[in-house]
Amino acid sequence: MRLVLLPTVAVALSISLSAQQDHAASSAQSPVFRSEASMVALNVTVLDGHKLVSGLSRDDFEIYEDGVQQRVNFFESRSVPMDIILLLDTSSSMGDKMEIVHRAARGFMKMLRPEDRGAVVSFANSVSIVQPLSSDVKAIEAAIEGTTAHGSTSLHNAIYVALKEFGRAAQSAGDVRRQAIAVLSDGEDTASLISFDDVMALARKSGVNIYTIGLQSQSAQSRAKSEIGKFLSEADYSLKSLAQETGAQWFFPKNVNELKGVYDNIAGELSAQYSIGYSPSNTRPDGRFRRIMIRVATNPAFRPRARAGYTADPPARSGVLQHP
Repeated sequence: MRLVLLPTVAVALSISLSAQQDHAASSAQSPVFRSEASMVALNVTVLDGHKLVSGLSRDDFEIYEDGVQQRVNFFESRSVPMDIILLLDTSSSMGDKMEIVHRAARGFMKMLRPEDRGAVVSFANSVSIVQPLSSDVKAIEAAIEGTTAHGSTSLHNAIYVALKEFGRAAQSAGDVRRQAIAVLSDGEDTASLISFDDVMALARKSGVNIYTIGLQSQSAQSRAKSEIGKFLSEADYSLKSLAQETGAQWFFPKNVNELKGVYDNIAGELSAQYSIGYSPSNTRPDGRFRRIMIRVATNPAFRPRARAGYTADPPARSGVLQHP
């Protein structure tokens, strides 16, 4: 099934039916973790230098919101199912890269376990949900293979639509799921009506890790040689900022052949994450941004990484686990 979204705000905000139907079907087959309390959900990666740290327990972590320690209500290390949303730039500049992109993306989505789900979104002039959330790996691979290059780049539209469409899907049935977006692009946004500020604001509310991959063009590499260490383009800045703010990683491979290694890196990190939830002691839905800090109290040398915070909007009526 292919759902095409024209690059207009009205259409971008109206899509939901097909993904909800697929969610209902897959939920019946997958183990479900539920929460009756409204909580802030965190996907936490812990590093010891460059090495991922596994085997930690609830008692190892301390969570602070605006400097105030919070009580951890939910903790799981590996059992929580995942939703992985793959965003692929299919603008015309990707034409000579698509075969390698397809191969690397198929390999990445093989990480899905039976209880996990994947989705595929392509973007060029418009945004297309090529495959809604599904546990059918063959359908996901076919969706990846079916993407072709044409047109311009609507990067902001694509991330915004993915967050609106999938970012709160787990909450609708009370499921506790880890969610991540992996977005690949090779150039500046040339077709979006959604601004980067709008994307960032929504990302802060969603609780979804956004892993970003910016393939470097020859012209960008040439500019970088003259200004080492600087992120020169608006696209690079957007990709880095989104990943940093949502607790994910950003990558700027110089060659499309490096893409498999990048996806392997992301897959390894997702497999080693901790799912942590807490009910904020500050219950005021005042619309302010709340800053989150995480410590591994039993080993301060470990470096935990998660989203920087969240915007304290009014809670959903259903009372299920939230990504405020």
